[in-house]
Amino acid sequence: MAGAHILDPFQPGSGALYRMPAQCKIVAAFGYVICVVSTPITAGRAFGVHLLVLVGLCTAARLRPLFVLRRLAVELPFLAFAAALPFVVGGPRVEVLGVGLSRPGLEQGFGLLARATLGLMTVIVLAATTPTRDLLVGLERLRMPAVILAVASFMIRYAGLIVDQMRRMSVARRSRGHEARSLRATGVLAASLGTLFIRSYERGERVHLAMLARGYTGTIPGTLQVTAPRPVQWTLAAGLVLLGVVIALAGWGLGPGGLS
Repeated sequence: MAGAHILDPFQPGSGALYRMPAQCKIVAAFGYVICVVSTPITAGRAFGVHLLVLVGLCTAARLRPLFVLRRLAVELPFLAFAAALPFVVGGPRVEVLGVGLSRPGLEQGFGLLARATLGLMTVIVLAATTPTRDLLVGLERLRMPAVILAVASFMIRYAGLIVDQMRRMSVARRSRGHEARSLRATGVLAASLGTLFIRSYERGERVHLAMLARGYTGTIPGTLQVTAPRPVQWTLAAGLVLLGVVIALAGWGLGPGGLS
């Protein structure tokens, strides 16, 4: 499985977050994302508190700011969509730097940006502090269907192989003097993608036939072993979700003083 590590976001480290079993972290991350999504888009202060909580988790996990920012780049399409909302959504207008913008569009754009960023930060902390294998173990302990686990396992393993194959093909093109400097290179790149698809499909067929020859019936045999979480670890996971619930309720004005 050379190259399978390419897509692994896990960052080796130590601390309470690293020692916590994967199933506890999965439940805590899922619950906190629900709390973030449930926070009203007009509660700017509540989103600020959510951000402080997640920054605290990143600090506790000793994640470098540049690492987190690079992973956040995946939400750039959402940023573009959020930036367009104030111009395309109807409703009352407000002037910002001499430009008339839609007030509902500003609120919706801010809500989309805040929820996407905070949700992605939660996932980044989960993935960076939990090895991929442990995530699969945690999902198994949470009674995730075996078929979904098998598909996820194969996807993670062979996505790295495909990326590695793409890099080797890129090196081969450059070694033959090819440089993509204009639109005329589109044909070469399209042919490379087609070749990559065919090679990946053929490799998948060979691997599937080999698995069937070894008795594969649709599920991964055996059960992954993992240490059972202690009550205090479940308490910490529940505490994070409870904190998110309190912040969301405060955003709706139902908490102490409100955060809207």
